[in-house]
Amino acid sequence: MADVAAWRRERRRELIARRQQLDPALRRTANAALDRNLRAVLAPRAPAIIGFYWPFRGEFDARPVIADLAASGWRAALPVVVEKDGPLQYRLWTPGAAMIDGVWSIPVPRDGAVVAPDAVLGPLVGFDERRYRLGYGGGYFDRTLAALEPRPLAIGVGYEFSRLDTIHPQPFDQRFDIIVTDVAVRRAPSAASST
Repeated sequence: MADVAAWRRERRRELIARRQQLDPALRRTANAALDRNLRAVLAPRAPAIIGFYWPFRGEFDARPVIADLAASGWRAALPVVVEKDGPLQYRLWTPGAAMIDGVWSIPVPRDGAVVAPDAVLGPLVGFDERRYRLGYGGGYFDRTLAALEPRPLAIGVGYEFSRLDTIHPQPFDQRFDIIVTDVAVRRAPSAASST
């Protein structure tokens, strides 16, 4: 386990650095493709509550997609850390909502109602072909997916260069239903039939 944790820390450091140093022209091209792929995954779904993330450390910015979904009847929510080592709490968000700084100074809604999303977007530091996510190492997203009932459709969002042969999943790691990158959409068999 210690070796896996060290391996994950090193991959996380490398992948975040690569993401933050991405050439601006390549980032624009990748983001445009990622935006198209994410919209294609969400377009067939009926309006629902979608949890998303505020972009951090070079992550893909899904806010334009979310704003368009909100304009077509969806409701959006952002995750909030409410206790160390606990699951995230999702609070409703609208463009222009009052925000405060959360953990790592990531903005979170000051007042939004607490909701259980039907689908959630999770930022990928890394991922593997089995649809496991390498995140920032706090375990919040895994605990949240394990705690939410019913479990929301989990959609990982990130860059294709973050794909690893394996993340060496541990018993607590939650597999995503769909992984969306600038190059591909990878689905679980059940997620393929539901979208």
